[in-house]
Amino acid sequence: MDELNDLMPISPDLNRERLDTLKQLFPDLFTNEGKLNPDELKKLIAGDLGSESERYEFRWHGKSASKRMAFTPSRAALVHDPARSVNPDKAGGNMIIEGENLEVLKLLTSSYRERIKCIYIDPPYNTGKDFVYADNFAKDKKAYWEETGTTEEGVKVDTNSDTSGRYHSDWLSMMHSRLLVARQLLLDDGVILVSIDDNEFTNLKRLMDEVFGEENFVATIVWEKGRKNDAKLFSSGHEYITVYAKDKDYLKANGAIWREEKPGAKEVQEEYVRLRQIWGAENQMVEAALRKFYQELPKDHPSKKLSRYGNVDGRGVWRDDNMSWPGGGGPTYEIIHPKTKKPCAIPPGGWRYSSPEKMQGKIDAGIVEFREDHTEPPYRKTYLQRQVDGDNGDDFEEPEEDLAIQVAGTYFYRSALQASNKLASIFGSKVFDNPKDHEVLSRLIRYVSSNDDSPAIVLDFFAGSGSTGHAVLELNKDGKNRFQFILAQLPEQVNGKKEAGKNALHLGLKKVSDITIERVKRVITSTNGDALPFANDSGFKVYKLTKSSFPRVEFAPDPDKTSEENVELLKEYIKEKETAFHIAFEKEKIFDEVLLKNGFMLDYTLTKQEQFTNNDVYLVKDTYREALLCLDIPIDLITVDYFKEHKDQRFICLEQALDTTRKWNLKHHLGDKFVAF
Repeated sequence: MDELNDLMPISPDLNRERLDTLKQLFPDLFTNEGKLNPDELKKLIAGDLGSESERYEFRWHGKSASKRMAFTPSRAALVHDPARSVNPDKAGGNMIIEGENLEVLKLLTSSYRERIKCIYIDPPYNTGKDFVYADNFAKDKKAYWEETGTTEEGVKVDTNSDTSGRYHSDWLSMMHSRLLVARQLLLDDGVILVSIDDNEFTNLKRLMDEVFGEENFVATIVWEKGRKNDAKLFSSGHEYITVYAKDKDYLKANGAIWREEKPGAKEVQEEYVRLRQIWGAENQMVEAALRKFYQELPKDHPSKKLSRYGNVDGRGVWRDDNMSWPGGGGPTYEIIHPKTKKPCAIPPGGWRYSSPEKMQGKIDAGIVEFREDHTEPPYRKTYLQRQVDGDNGDDFEEPEEDLAIQVAGTYFYRSALQASNKLASIFGSKVFDNPKDHEVLSRLIRYVSSNDDSPAIVLDFFAGSGSTGHAVLELNKDGKNRFQFILAQLPEQVNGKKEAGKNALHLGLKKVSDITIERVKRVITSTNGDALPFANDSGFKVYKLTKSSFPRVEFAPDPDKTSEENVELLKEYIKEKETAFHIAFEKEKIFDEVLLKNGFMLDYTLTKQEQFTNNDVYLVKDTYREALLCLDIPIDLITVDYFKEHKDQRFICLEQALDTTRKWNLKHHLGDKFVAF
């Protein structure tokens, strides 16, 4: 039996999905009419309920409403904006969406649920001056940019004053609903990173624990950006990046190991190769030249910190390390010096290797070097680059990378000026305050995606200046295109009273979303003259959030009628309002809405099928599914007959394209593979 939402062009009804799952698992909790029975639910959890004063929970005003808002389906749509897209034929899944991000996230659940590898967001820090997103698109009384009380140029959302009695609550509600939906989009091995400062760090941590689970907390990274010498008490020049996994147990079970290249190692290795080409097998000459290379590096060059790797042999660049068991308490067997034939001195912590046999293996492999005599312990070679027949640790290991790798720490320094200067160089002037550093984001995205071989989709739904898009393009500059980006940004007016806003307006950038789009465009096209390896070899599509093209979204159920009666009223409404639908729209403009809400990702391909002569029928495909699509009105009988012989093909068409006979035949031939939208 049809229900109202079955006939609506909406995103998935997550509330209904949750109830359906609960009913499937525990049918005894539901009435004969299929409604959840609160009394039965209370009986189920009664043993876990303490008194109100004993229960630990995180509460704020508006929490229940924010959860309802998260799981209420969206009636909006995404419309392609070809005029602002860049190289759309090379987009490869990259897109920038201009619109209120809660609605955008809901729409993405139709096709991108459990498809996103990494989410990075830099939400408003709730300083009392930053805007807080207003969740009122769904009211649909006016266009959402008008409803929030702004001009035609963009959306202005009220600031969240610290004099408000709901200062923290409003911010939490805004974040809560978005994080609930965002979690639905992550892969099981997906990761979310959230930037924040001290204003809401504690509340964000508790909120993330609730949405993602305490057990999925990975780390809090401290990003030191520079000291503020005008501070009255302490200089608070840092921010945090809170990291959570969708399912940390899943990561562990699948052997996830995150690693990154050691800064500066690539340059050292390249210099070693260059010197080998000059000096051949003369190790002493190569060593002397390599040490000179270290000496001449600038003080802040990352390779400078690797100057301990000043020795070379046929395997590569190495440093000498002690043979002591880490932490002490290691074995104390005898190792005979090859010249004196006497036992070597044992390190204070015992030998690093657990047995004489393992030690001998390292000696035979050339990893262990003896001193002049037995009075000192031998040392081991630690290579900058891992060796097939050697090691950098306790056991023989195969090389993991061509370059040295390391585990990332939870603290790093990177001046905020570098990101600001980079953005100013792209635009020729400062157009955005406090942009995020695209190089830092590149590093983090690569790090948490290091075990992923397939294209990884990176989502940022507070896109701001577009740093995340720039970061992904930087990651793809090797031509492998392992990463795709989806950016969403509210069309908020730039602040023309500030220097950055004035500069943006001078460039014709009236909204923050204009800056997002223009920044990524300039990176691709090298508009600023800073040529990049991927110039004009990448692209993205721009989409705008708008009201659905289907008039039925205006239908309001009669509260005094039953569900069955309202379904019949909706069918009549559709018949009346959409009978002449084909006159009022261009097919190409609703392809995206129809396909997105039928589970297709927006990087789909559309190929016209020449075997259909009476209708325009297209084969639509994305990475995960395919179907035949026809938006003609009506569907010809010859087209219907085609499916008598092709019953394994999924077919999507418009409800108004069918009479009763055609619809019955298609349903009979195709069953669940037939969708009338």
